[in-house]
Amino acid sequence: MAHVSHKLSNAFEGALAGGGDPATSPLYVFGPFLKLIVVAGVAQITFGASVWLVVLTVAMVSGMYRLVMSWIVDGSGGSGLSEEEFGGWAVKINAGITFVEYTLTFLVSMAALVTFLADRFPVLNEAIAGIQYRTFVAILLSLITGWLVNRGPKVAARAFGPATAGILILLWVMIFATIWQLGFRLPSIDWRAFTSEYLLEYTLGGYVRILAVMTGIEVFANLVAAYEGKREEKSRKAFGSLLIIMGTTSLTMLIVGPAILQLSDPTDPTVSVFTQTMDQLLPAPLPWLGTLVGVAVLLSASAAAAQGVQNLALGLKYRRYVPEFLGRKNRFEVAAAPVWIQVFLIVVCFLAFGTHEETYLAIYAAGVFVLLSMTGWAAAKRLIREMRTHFSPAMLAVLLGTISAAVLTTGATIIIFGERFTEGAWTYLLFIPVLYILFSFFRRRLGDPPQMEERWGRLVVERKYLPVMQPFTQAENQPSLQNLLIPLDGSYLAEEALQLAQPLTAKVAGQVRLLSVDPDRRRAGTVLAHNGHDLETYLSATVQQLGRVGVRAEFDIASGNVAETISTHAANQNMDLIVISTHGRSGVQRFLLGSVAGALMQQSPVPLLITRPGGMKATAAQGPVAFRRLMVTLDGSEAAENILPYITPLASAFDSEIILLSVPDGVDNEDKNQYIKNYLEGMAASFTGEGLRAQPVITGFEPAQTIVEYGITHKVDLIMMATHGRGGMERFMLGSVADRVVRQATCPVFLVPVR
Repeated sequence: MAHVSHKLSNAFEGALAGGGDPATSPLYVFGPFLKLIVVAGVAQITFGASVWLVVLTVAMVSGMYRLVMSWIVDGSGGSGLSEEEFGGWAVKINAGITFVEYTLTFLVSMAALVTFLADRFPVLNEAIAGIQYRTFVAILLSLITGWLVNRGPKVAARAFGPATAGILILLWVMIFATIWQLGFRLPSIDWRAFTSEYLLEYTLGGYVRILAVMTGIEVFANLVAAYEGKREEKSRKAFGSLLIIMGTTSLTMLIVGPAILQLSDPTDPTVSVFTQTMDQLLPAPLPWLGTLVGVAVLLSASAAAAQGVQNLALGLKYRRYVPEFLGRKNRFEVAAAPVWIQVFLIVVCFLAFGTHEETYLAIYAAGVFVLLSMTGWAAAKRLIREMRTHFSPAMLAVLLGTISAAVLTTGATIIIFGERFTEGAWTYLLFIPVLYILFSFFRRRLGDPPQMEERWGRLVVERKYLPVMQPFTQAENQPSLQNLLIPLDGSYLAEEALQLAQPLTAKVAGQVRLLSVDPDRRRAGTVLAHNGHDLETYLSATVQQLGRVGVRAEFDIASGNVAETISTHAANQNMDLIVISTHGRSGVQRFLLGSVAGALMQQSPVPLLITRPGGMKATAAQGPVAFRRLMVTLDGSEAAENILPYITPLASAFDSEIILLSVPDGVDNEDKNQYIKNYLEGMAASFTGEGLRAQPVITGFEPAQTIVEYGITHKVDLIMMATHGRGGMERFMLGSVADRVVRQATCPVFLVPVR
């Protein structure tokens, strides 16, 4: 059966998956903007300057996100970069702002939705008992949206999925209709807009009102991990999706914006300026269809915000920043409580402050630009660090552009907070510290989570929209296995390691270096090999034999402590992998004993591939050595994950099946087992997304025994593990476990020492 991927295959699919929020922004940003400058009578002076400033900001921030997408491919986007550059406090700040932003996204989208409906049904603007009918409609639709979202992502996708394509079509129809009827006219810049008379109140005031077009740009960085392909391909596709949406939005502002200024009356409270322009540019019934499309995509944006709160609550629960009930899943496998809390807050806001989107837009944009500013300065900090190691004029230009984007977003943040502080922006100074304190309180009260739970929670918190795992399968993360070091002492048993030289060099390695260590060596040739020749003659003949089967090889002879000498030689010669056989013995002295392998496990600076005598007989009987089935042991710890980068080179070369094995700690804990299951499934998805075959397995109760027995029962060809990993389920991958596995396994063992 062919490999089937459920990931995004191209940039257009990504635009449809993540572009609903930013693509809707032209529907509602022009109203507050034009109301400011038209009523003041300065539109002819400041309109073009404000619009071009927004387009410049979109371009600069998009360029900045090109960097973010190339650096952070696990779906955490700007929040992940901020945490890496600024530390763990950024997670709590980000989580607090993200909760507020999701709620405001829901508010703004639903408010804009009922504005569109009221454009066609003016009766909705009338009131009963002091409350407009549109408020009751907004509350009803909010409740329906929350109910649908809490029935699971499939139901939500069916209900809201196609809307983004519709809004893109609508915007391009408006662009072409404007050019057809009014000609191609871009806004002109009147430089008086930058004088003291107009700059702060009108030019920059209008600028920040349109900046809501930037809301949702972060989602494309969150989508990177959802694309097919290698690291560069994923980031390129994600950036292509961003260009499709933000390019459409920018062209709408530049081409349709002047038409909206010319054709609409922003002082008319009954019909939005976008609807007025649609009615004049498009033939019937297209304006009505445009309204339906706008309603659908705004409903979709509200649903996406509710789903974001679900994911955020799950991640915070796993990391013990919120009480358990907030992340408790319902029968549809989603966290329902956070959505109903969000809907409750939205209903209160609608009843208290009304359903006009401009009421919430400035507050909405303020939080977005705090996050964008953090991302900008985090990107600048990383570029400065990278420039210290390899400077180039091109990198300097990129740094200057990134700093410009950070300055623009920071400046926009200051302007928004300064202008709208008393109108609601002050609430961030209340909400964010309160949420930060609450997160810290529950973390202290509930205690630190087990390491696996903590790591899984971090992935869920930062993914925002999609379930992703750290992409260990990317080419940039794959270490080299080009240079093999094979210690030999002239014995038959030690030569078992040579069986791996040909298949490894043919598939992943480039060359082999043979090493013999004579602890008492005074001159070459002291120790005799099994064929009666001295070591130098023996090694030279072995190099020639390897050459006849296509293996490039060299040899060295050294003296000293065996394990220390091998380790030092591996480091000095830049070896990528040591391949040894345990229990090899020469006729004169013991060389490759289990104690030597054990010492190497403690001392070696590079991974070890250890094979026991006879350990490859079953494989060899079927033909050349081929690692058809790899078993990787994981326990959820970062230390154990040191093995992960080595999997893809081997699995790709040998077309191997990957078994991701975790051994429970013997405690029957349903939640903990679910964490393990989620963790392994996420890891497996990372590999299967690259076209490899991977399956998670949770079994057994005693690590070493389970690993060995599972390897024998399921005919595993290679066991792969780190030697000092520790997880939240007691101590799993200890050195003693690795030692027992090496001594008892019937197949080779690949070890990555953790220092």
